Amino acid sequence: MGKRDSKIKKPNLQSSLIDKGKHVTQIFHFIGGVKRTFKGIKTETIRQGQFTKLECKNGVTLMINDKNILMIEVIVEK
Repeated sequence: MGKRDSKIKKPNLQSSLIDKGKHVTQIFHFIGGVKRTFKGIKTETIRQGQFTKLECKNGVTLMINDKNILMIEVIVEK
């Protein structure tokens, strides 16, 4: 990468959940009917890719394979 490449403006790929608040609870509905609830997810740490990466208030980092997810419920924490 040359100097010219470093000047290209990169899009903000942060989660749109940042607008909902600092912390959320998410319920993941997996293929096969399994559900898992994670509380205290820091919205500014959510990164989307083949694996969605999330960090919780207690320091736990989650990596969830997107191809196994049917739906995600989001509950805003006060």
